[in-house]
Amino acid sequence: MATEIKLPRLGQGMESGTLVRWLKQEGEQVEKGEPLYELDTDKVTQEVEADASGVLLKIAVQEGEVPVGQTIAVIGDQGEEVPEAEEKPPEAEAEVDEEPQEEGSRAPARDEERERGKEASAEETMTGQIAEAREPTKVNGRIKASPLARRIAREKGIDLSELRGTGPEGRIVAEDVERALAAPAPAAAPAPAAEAPTEVEIEQLTSIRKTIARRLTQAWEAPVFQITMSADMARAQEIREQLVERTPEGHAKPTVSDVLTKVAAVALMRHPQVNAHFADETMKRFPAAHVGMAVATDRGLVVPVIRNADRLRLSEIATARADLVSRAREGKLRQQDLDGGTFTISNLGMYGVEQFVAVLNPPQVAILAVGAIEEKPVVTEGDLEIRPLMSLTLTCDHRALDGSVAAEFLRTVRSLLEEPGLAL
Repeated sequence: MATEIKLPRLGQGMESGTLVRWLKQEGEQVEKGEPLYELDTDKVTQEVEADASGVLLKIAVQEGEVPVGQTIAVIGDQGEEVPEAEEKPPEAEAEVDEEPQEEGSRAPARDEERERGKEASAEETMTGQIAEAREPTKVNGRIKASPLARRIAREKGIDLSELRGTGPEGRIVAEDVERALAAPAPAAAPAPAAEAPTEVEIEQLTSIRKTIARRLTQAWEAPVFQITMSADMARAQEIREQLVERTPEGHAKPTVSDVLTKVAAVALMRHPQVNAHFADETMKRFPAAHVGMAVATDRGLVVPVIRNADRLRLSEIATARADLVSRAREGKLRQQDLDGGTFTISNLGMYGVEQFVAVLNPPQVAILAVGAIEEKPVVTEGDLEIRPLMSLTLTCDHRALDGSVAAEFLRTVRSLLEEPGLAL
């Protein structure tokens, strides 16, 4: 019995995803749990596993944006007949940004035109290209182009509005972008020497940047307050160095961020009001600390989560952190790596930032901003000493937390950092 593979919902609020590429081709054997295709969501680009075993009988959607629940492929036994419902042009499903077909137009004509665009050679003369190509079509002000063409153009700095589309109805395909990269720049009249460039560069937001923009807007709608303390990091640095010396070669070495994660997780268990979500006028308090860490990547800021950090040893946290950060920067995070965080730490100390305020990560009720460790003068029992101090700034949702609760939590974090043996 053939199995229809439908686009899954990989997270709350996900309505669609963009198929980037298939890892299997029609006619190939597929095993359940084996990576089948790459999907770009508003948070990550990830490999999606097959949920059935058999032969990949049909790929219904080659690439492009697809709504959740739509059939994108069929898996079954060799020679098995594909269900009738799937016998429709894949591109009609994939191209959600296409204008509706006029009544009386035929799919074969569209396929023929697409093939002409694919077979266009980079060796064609510029005159021939312009004769066959069409001005790119715009829908709601957005240039029609395949996802692969957009990605190549973005990476190579190509302006899609300057290209001629050889796909159906002037749609720009990958070959058009690659041809523009290979072709010499057309001669242009020299501009006056005194004239400065006036063209404004416009960059379309990626899915991740759109998500960041949306969530930051939500965060600024919350009534927040901040409190700041400084922690003496002498003992934490000493213990960390001892642990680094004992870490076997090839294993992840503990960092200050790992110590912070462990300490914050222990503090969250002592102050459950902070280990919570606020949404729809309700509070959800969690029995375990799932600590998110803000990671900067080329595609934007992501917050992978270390789960049950309160129950992990520091070496286990270091291993989990190294894996998540590596996969975040390679663009290989999975949706489950990002879901379920109950608290977030944002550390800019490695950039030399002394102190900053982090923006809340809804529905979480607090986020901790961590600055650099700096040698500063401190008066202790009348004597002046130089101590390694680190700034801790807690941003809180005032709808969920009062100042006294936040201060008690931050004081616990500071005391555990100053004597980490109590937490480790």
